[in-house]
Amino acid sequence: MALFSFSKKLPLSRIYPRFFSTLLFRSVSSHSLQTLSDAFPRTPLLKLRFSILRYLSTQTLYDPFELIRCRDDTCDPLKLGLPELLELLEGLSSEAEVMAVLDGFGAEPNQDLVYWAIWGLREDWELAYWVFNWGEKWGCNSEKTRGLVIWVLGKCNKFGVAWSLIRELHRSSLDTRRAMLIMIDRYTAANDPCKAIKTFHIMEKFRISPDEEAFYTLLSAMCKHGNVEDAEELMFQNKKLFPLEIEGFNIILNGWSNIALDVFEAKRIWREMSKCCIAPNATTYTLMISCFSRFGNLFDSLRLYDEMKKRGWVPGLEVYNSLIYVLTRENCLTEALKILEKIKEMGLQLDSASYNCMIRPLCEAKKLEEARTILAAMIAENLSPTTETYHAFLEGDSYEETFEVLKHMKKAGFGPNGDTFLLVLGNLFKLDQPENALKIWAEMKQFEVVPDSAHYKVLIGGLTKFGWLVKARALYAEMRSNGFLEDPKLKKLLKDPVEGNNGERERGMRLGKTNVRSHHVKSSVMKWKRLGNQSRKNLSLGETP
Repeated sequence: MALFSFSKKLPLSRIYPRFFSTLLFRSVSSHSLQTLSDAFPRTPLLKLRFSILRYLSTQTLYDPFELIRCRDDTCDPLKLGLPELLELLEGLSSEAEVMAVLDGFGAEPNQDLVYWAIWGLREDWELAYWVFNWGEKWGCNSEKTRGLVIWVLGKCNKFGVAWSLIRELHRSSLDTRRAMLIMIDRYTAANDPCKAIKTFHIMEKFRISPDEEAFYTLLSAMCKHGNVEDAEELMFQNKKLFPLEIEGFNIILNGWSNIALDVFEAKRIWREMSKCCIAPNATTYTLMISCFSRFGNLFDSLRLYDEMKKRGWVPGLEVYNSLIYVLTRENCLTEALKILEKIKEMGLQLDSASYNCMIRPLCEAKKLEEARTILAAMIAENLSPTTETYHAFLEGDSYEETFEVLKHMKKAGFGPNGDTFLLVLGNLFKLDQPENALKIWAEMKQFEVVPDSAHYKVLIGGLTKFGWLVKARALYAEMRSNGFLEDPKLKKLLKDPVEGNNGERERGMRLGKTNVRSHHVKSSVMKWKRLGNQSRKNLSLGETP
């Protein structure tokens, strides 16, 4: 597939000539390969989901990870010798060995070296913790480093070790506020909101005031990890201690609209705000417009955009990206291109996300020629394709096309990463291609991607739906042997498969004797059920705010 071949461009210049005469004849710049610092992400990737709100300019959506984020433009991990150090530390089984390697490494102990070494070892909490202890020995652990090691411990469910460290910090009269907020986030990530709430309440024992910022951090963490309903209930239960304000409502609105993806609940929160006599601000409008655009509601997206301007709020790039997305999705490409031109005239800085908001819906609608033309315009603007751009072209592709895109991603230095393969595996099962899903699984090693529990769950779950029980059970055994926890849902699927019986269908497909008619009947029934569910969901959307 000639994904990045632009010789066959559609005559979009007839759609909007001034825009394309400006863009398409500029020189196309190349972008460099991914550096090591790019491999250390600034924020953790939480959801595999296309997001219009990439850079929401607001202080109401509190993220504890920001408390420990270290700017990777202030130091170069390559100059620190980090790859060599991590290679030396790999496989060590005792703190004494780690201390000996670090002392003999030759690099001067400093905050940057300790921080990035811990981040590089975040999947191995023991090694990360021993590196932290080495930093303590040399007195070069910063507050961000302490927060990072607690984040790593929480990520690996070592909460007992994390609390021991927090108590030690408290006894040393060091500030533990950052650590407590990170613990709140890690408990919600571990699907234990009750302990997150308990952590908030015991902050006073560590001489920390559970103030409004801490409360909003708790609400935001609960929403981010899927406990939106509980977060909303908590906000209303504590309205005497923390009066209802626009910041709290925006956190809940963000949870329903961008995380739970429930437009009905998002509209209900909008109405609740009105009942509480709380006026929406720029963030509220941005979140709601994004929500409507995600669901293809062009009318309400434009209505709220006009209302936002009438009330004196200045729309930001996030709002215009939402409008670009919904206009493209609803076959109004001409108007979407005009929005791009307006962004430039207003002096706003165009970014890759603006073009991705056109490329994604075009790819979803199988309008690949138009999508490639927009990609050409994007590169002509000296904007490099992002991982999200490549992911858009992966939607619904065949195995051969998918593999071609993956090779382009690797060549360009944009992965593919673990999330890429989650997307690919899901798409191949949607296309009824379990054989190709197994081929892609085998190719993951070529792209230096190590499968995690999420990959195993997608692959095993997909195989069981097609009756490939023998292979699914073998993969489940492999998952368990690699140290991943048991999954009750997968065990039930392997015991009582949705389709097929004792691997009969698997053997039939391998022999080329699959009952095609039976397969299409079952697929039609499943699709009819999905359409029925979607219709019922659409009926429940209710009135607009």
